[in-house]
Amino acid sequence: MFRRELAADHGMLFDFGGEQPVSMWMQNTYVSLDMAFIRADGTVHRVEERTTPLSTRAIDAGVNVRYVLEVPAGTAARIGMKRGTKIRHEIIGD
Repeated sequence: MFRRELAADHGMLFDFGGEQPVSMWMQNTYVSLDMAFIRADGTVHRVEERTTPLSTRAIDAGVNVRYVLEVPAGTAARIGMKRGTKIRHEIIGD
């Protein structure tokens, strides 16, 4: 929250500790983001692209997920991240 910028090729990875229902919002976030909702095995379930800054609309994962990756708007399309994409990171198990 309260972000006014997010550098290209940077992001925020949220770990909820186990798969669960997750909703995010953009209140107090001043930049548009792409949000990837990721299952425990690192598979992207859905991507919400180009979120609306300062919005209080709930953005729901749709299924239980463990992680959410937030990156600058347009990043998902640029790198081809979509449902089924496998995310690799040291905190994400196989």
